[in-house]
Amino acid sequence: MNTNSFQLRHIGPNKKEQEKMLSAIKVDSLDQLINETVPEKIRLKKELNLDPAMSEYEYLAHIKELSEKNKVFKSYIGLGYHEAIVPSVIQRNILENPGWYTAYTPYQAEIAQGRLEALLNYQTMICDLTGMELANASLLDESTAAAEAMALLFDIRERNQKKNKVNKFFVSDEILPQTLSVLQTRSTPIGIELVVGNYKEFTFSDEFYGAILQYPGKHGQVCDYTDFVAKANANNIKVAVAADILSLVKLKAPAEFGVDVVVGTSQRFGIPLGYGGPHAGYFATKDAYKRSIPGRIIGVTKDKDGNRALRMALQTREQHIKREKATSNICTAQVLLAVMAGMYAVYHGKEGLKNIANYVHANTNILAQSLENLGFKQLNPLYFDTILIEVEAAKLKTVAEANNINFNYVDDNHVSISINETAGMKEIKAIVNCFEQAFNVKSGALPLPITVLPESLLRNTPFLENEVFNTYHSETDMMRYIKKLERKDLALNHSMISLGSCTMKLNAASEMLPLSNPQWGNIHPFVPLNQAEGYQEVLHKLEHQLNIITGFAATSLQPNSGAQGEFAGLMVIRAYHEANGDSHRNICLIPASAHGTNPASAVMAGMEVVVTKTDESGNIDFEDLKEKAEIHSKNLAALMVTYPSTHGVFETGIKDITNVIHENGGQVYMDGANMNAQVGLTNPATIGADVCHLNLHKTFAIPHGGGGPGVGPICVAPQLAPFLPTNPLVKTGGENAISAISAAPWGSALVCLISYGYITMLGFRGLKNATKMAILNANYIKERLNGHYPTLYTGEKGRAAHEMIIDCRDFKNNGIEVVDIAKRLMDYGFHAPTVSFPVGGTMMIEPTESESLTELDRFCDAMISIRQEIDAATLNDENNPLKNAPHTQAMLTADEWTLPYSRKQAAFPLDYIADNKFWPTVRRVDDAFGDRNLICSCNPIEDYM
Repeated sequence: MNTNSFQLRHIGPNKKEQEKMLSAIKVDSLDQLINETVPEKIRLKKELNLDPAMSEYEYLAHIKELSEKNKVFKSYIGLGYHEAIVPSVIQRNILENPGWYTAYTPYQAEIAQGRLEALLNYQTMICDLTGMELANASLLDESTAAAEAMALLFDIRERNQKKNKVNKFFVSDEILPQTLSVLQTRSTPIGIELVVGNYKEFTFSDEFYGAILQYPGKHGQVCDYTDFVAKANANNIKVAVAADILSLVKLKAPAEFGVDVVVGTSQRFGIPLGYGGPHAGYFATKDAYKRSIPGRIIGVTKDKDGNRALRMALQTREQHIKREKATSNICTAQVLLAVMAGMYAVYHGKEGLKNIANYVHANTNILAQSLENLGFKQLNPLYFDTILIEVEAAKLKTVAEANNINFNYVDDNHVSISINETAGMKEIKAIVNCFEQAFNVKSGALPLPITVLPESLLRNTPFLENEVFNTYHSETDMMRYIKKLERKDLALNHSMISLGSCTMKLNAASEMLPLSNPQWGNIHPFVPLNQAEGYQEVLHKLEHQLNIITGFAATSLQPNSGAQGEFAGLMVIRAYHEANGDSHRNICLIPASAHGTNPASAVMAGMEVVVTKTDESGNIDFEDLKEKAEIHSKNLAALMVTYPSTHGVFETGIKDITNVIHENGGQVYMDGANMNAQVGLTNPATIGADVCHLNLHKTFAIPHGGGGPGVGPICVAPQLAPFLPTNPLVKTGGENAISAISAAPWGSALVCLISYGYITMLGFRGLKNATKMAILNANYIKERLNGHYPTLYTGEKGRAAHEMIIDCRDFKNNGIEVVDIAKRLMDYGFHAPTVSFPVGGTMMIEPTESESLTELDRFCDAMISIRQEIDAATLNDENNPLKNAPHTQAMLTADEWTLPYSRKQAAFPLDYIADNKFWPTVRRVDDAFGDRNLICSCNPIEDYM
């Protein structure tokens, strides 16, 4: 036993267990199983050209050495990113805690009440600070949130505006540069015309449907937007504001101006800079727009006993239902980061946040006065934390960088300086000293702060009045509150989460440890490249590794979710066609079985969706696809295909499919959701794809974080490489790059360390073996459930890929729906597999390579036991363990028990459960009640019932 092997620790079944499993599925070897699963003609002929695996010890030494190549300066660059203090109690108990970071999206609300409460706190915080009525559970970053605001306002135009094709959107020239770039990317495909200018000179023409303002502006000026918004409202122009969250503690809430949407980032509420992410963007709007709000909203409802319960509200808006009619492809949130930001507010409370905001503003004011006393002109009449200085920038930059300090060099004669909560008097003196050195001037003692903000712009509305923000201010209380919520959530540290298409594998501790290192955490995304040499080495090496794994020529790490990766891939295809003079190519073929975000992404990229059929075996209907490709050959832009299919099958005709698309002038986009069945065995280039996105939060071990962060880089063939996205402040991408997809140059760079570690510690052999084991584990479950649950689709030789679909539709004859099985699994200590996707009334099971035979058997025993309970159920009697599931501790300990089965059967139906019982904290939630009575913030208890 090689105890240094990471592969040994990552892959669940050992050699003896593998032999037992192979015998159970009636094959002589693992290679025989792979040969019966993956078509020979798409198999790789060579091993992946990657470095041999490092041990965990070697890797941790390696990543520490790389971290020391980063130069951690004090960065006062601002532009939406600020160094923040991560409270240790939050870092230790949330960021570094697998009970929080390995949980899945809260689709099964009864076993997700902890993070749902944390997200409700976050939504309340955002509503309070912005003054708006409704906030979602976070978006990807500030820039993409602004783009979602632009799209929402476009969608809710009045009928007359739509009839007259009113499509102009005003963008203040104070907007952050990266936000402008993302707005440019998102506006063009859907027919929005951006007009950038000075808000004071705007004419309020009826050609405009909306506008967006920055508050404070990109270089720090605080503006009073009261008159602008009043005139906009009078002219039926809706207004969004991108607002700095800490400034809203001190400044007038944007809702007071009468705006329609407020967006921003919550990064400076206790989230590391991380070279750009991940950070939770926020989005707040009016209740009237709740049916159009992008992303997820957490709402309050009641459970079967009438008790308060939380769940994801308005789920029918999700893209897997609305598909090409969706106005956004966002299907996730930055949950882990939103939880941290919300907890930052819980820990500090209103008074604590006011103290921080006053501290930042006072120190900014002292700096402004000090520099003015030295003879430098400060140009912002009003400011919160950022000043704009007229100065010879080059001379200052040389001295500042020699003193390990970064400013924002606006142009040759202007520098902006943004102060954050980490900057005290020592840091202010160091900044002043840079000016003294550079220009040979001398100042006296630092002045006392004075007030520069007028009463009319100061906050005069209450915020964070709820009990949760006024209770947990000692570390002891905060630690216990976090633990209380953690205990309500089932995560990977408790049991296997077998979600099909979601790949809930081990998120190894050695992959996660570097995230806590400030040498990685405290790097601003817009620092000069020579200050981020460690990051640059990791990111470029990761791009190279992903190129090798996919068989492609180039990679962009910028997309910060899988849905963003889809959109980026299609935008690159669009740019490629335009460069070839084929801008008319706008038809995107999408199989009926595709992920729901696919059609939404295609529409966002300005394409028209044409759906192709699937055959009885769940495969793409080749003749239907061929016919539609030929009908639309003059305008065919792309095919979006998932491989292996969403049905968990390696379709043998995949190369014929991709050839047909190419013959008719299109490009092939492969959805990389199922890449865990490909790595080392086949790849997107081999099957004939031109671009794919990869879910680093699935195949490449970034944790799901309770529903986010995700990372969705795109890998492309040589002809698409020139069009990979750039950033307006730090050049990335190809020579003919499209504008930005997300705010930061390399997206969520901090968590890319995890995937780099995963690939580096597994090496080429470990990656391939992980794929083989994922396929073995799935086929073992298929065999064990055979005779109890029918498998809906298999390959030509009867094998599943890395996941399989079991058919539960016939159980309706016993009065049992698939959701009843999902809820009953909670009593057995398991999160349900994926329910009713891609086929209604089914479950899609994906065990991954990380689960041991013992855990696989526990899961199968639970499913078989539930099958026996289904057999005992009848259509006319709903008083059974499945319909009453989940069973709570309160039920089991009540004085009376009136159910027709025992308490033991309810809570401990199999012996193993008693050893490690997980208790759902609420009974089955009432989704319909929650949608009819939408409450999405921490209201008083009497409001709920």
